[in-house]
Amino acid sequence: MAGEEQESKTKGFRLLGILDVQNTPCARDAILHGAGGSLAAGLLHFLATSRVKRSFDVGFAGFMLTTLGSWFYCRMNNAKLRVQQRMIQDGIKNKDTANPKHWISYSRPPRIWTF
Repeated sequence: MAGEEQESKTKGFRLLGILDVQNTPCARDAILHGAGGSLAAGLLHFLATSRVKRSFDVGFAGFMLTTLGSWFYCRMNNAKLRVQQRMIQDGIKNKDTANPKHWISYSRPPRIWTF
């Protein structure tokens, strides 16, 4: 009983048996954006032309374009974020060279100004 619950938690939702939406970064957002883009494109085309089949085709194309555009945009932002995190981690590892106090030489004590 406990093994089944744990297995269902690790198992994600698969879209068409191919794409694991829960565990794939950006997949959920891209599909939701695609659904919205599909609805908007198809509905606007239908209201403009009143052609059902062509509006479906436009909606499907809107889904594909919006999903792929959102997917690539999200993946590029994630890649950029990973690069920034890696640079920060390297800077933390090499904090001796990044510390400005390290650059100041303390060969003599600071002067005390007296009048």
